[in-house]
Amino acid sequence: MMIRITSLLLLVLAVTNVRAQYEKKEFIKGTDTLRYRLLYPVNYEAGKKYPLIMFLHGSGERGNNNEAQLVHGGKMFADSALRQQFPAFVVVPQCPNTDFWARLKRDPEKNDSLGKFRFDSNQPIGPSLSLVSQLLDSLVATGTVNKKQVYLGGLSMGGMGTFELLWRKPNFFAAAFPICGGGDPDKVSIYGKKFPIWIFHGDNDQVVPVSNSRLMRNALTNAGAKVKYTEYPGVGHNSWDNVFVEPGLLPWLFKQKK
Repeated sequence: MMIRITSLLLLVLAVTNVRAQYEKKEFIKGTDTLRYRLLYPVNYEAGKKYPLIMFLHGSGERGNNNEAQLVHGGKMFADSALRQQFPAFVVVPQCPNTDFWARLKRDPEKNDSLGKFRFDSNQPIGPSLSLVSQLLDSLVATGTVNKKQVYLGGLSMGGMGTFELLWRKPNFFAAAFPICGGGDPDKVSIYGKKFPIWIFHGDNDQVVPVSNSRLMRNALTNAGAKVKYTEYPGVGHNSWDNVFVEPGLLPWLFKQKK
């Protein structure tokens, strides 16, 4: 019993230590507020320009505590060795419970390549994703971000938000890495040509069908994108656990420049 309690305390301390490395921030536009966490480059030097990674969390981490969004991925980006090797700003915003990163409709009766998800691209951008877009513009305007190395990624709902923000904000990002997400294949021509993207999914995903990522891979390939695709055999929805220990992810990401 004592060993179990000690292990739990160590886990809590580890999580707390990771969160402490990310500064709590708020981006306010009019009456709208986007809560986010910001990890500064290690040995940050004022006046120097650094790459920036925007990472979008999944639906289970929505809320307003400005903490839950670090549950998945926060540890990897805060890893001391990786921070030394790839110094960058890491921005992790939190979507409120009342919103969703991507514009979509669910249709459980559908059984085609999109499965139960229908990405409603005719709708205006959602309030939270709009704030993310404006926050990116604001951060780049500070002069501390290398405009040639702005990267976008996300998991599940965040993977869907990644695909949507790519066409909502074309020619802005240097590369992207959507995890177990999906998107509108009809929009890839807006951003896809020669665009570097690494798509991840588990082939046993019961929440977001792997067919969503396969469809986007095919559409992006046909659009002339530089597509990398990794599908994990036997892995369910939590394929992000595999992604966060992919030794090639950050080296690949930081090689990409506009």
